[in-house]
Amino acid sequence: MKSLHLHIKDVIIDCDDPERLALFWSQLLGRPIKAGTGPYVWLERGEGPGLGFQKVTEPKVGKNRLHFDVASPDPAAEQERVEALGGRRLQQYASGGFLVMADPAGNEFCIIPEEPFDLDADGRASYLNSEPDGRTPPPTRPA
Repeated sequence: MKSLHLHIKDVIIDCDDPERLALFWSQLLGRPIKAGTGPYVWLERGEGPGLGFQKVTEPKVGKNRLHFDVASPDPAAEQERVEALGGRRLQQYASGGFLVMADPAGNEFCIIPEEPFDLDADGRASYLNSEPDGRTPPPTRPA
């Protein structure tokens, strides 16, 4: 018997330049670009939902109401890689303790550790300690 429940098959990101944004996310996630059809560009399906980019004419305004959390064993190293690919850190969210980045179209996403981390009663993360210049320091390892 088929399930009567819905499941998330794809996540579609609206943008003005789907090829450029697909290239950014392809390099970030290690998922090659699969195809382009009409206003859509798709990454190869990996684990979880598919990821597509749809050309729209309206500009992005305001904060996303939905964002990705991407996990890494070394968020600081990923920050540097995201910046090298054309993304940037969003300092306005630094007080929350999360490493909040934006892709080239300005869509927010967080880089979080793969391992569990603590949140305080207000939902602030504890995995990140920022340097005065706003960069995330490399993790300290015991000698």
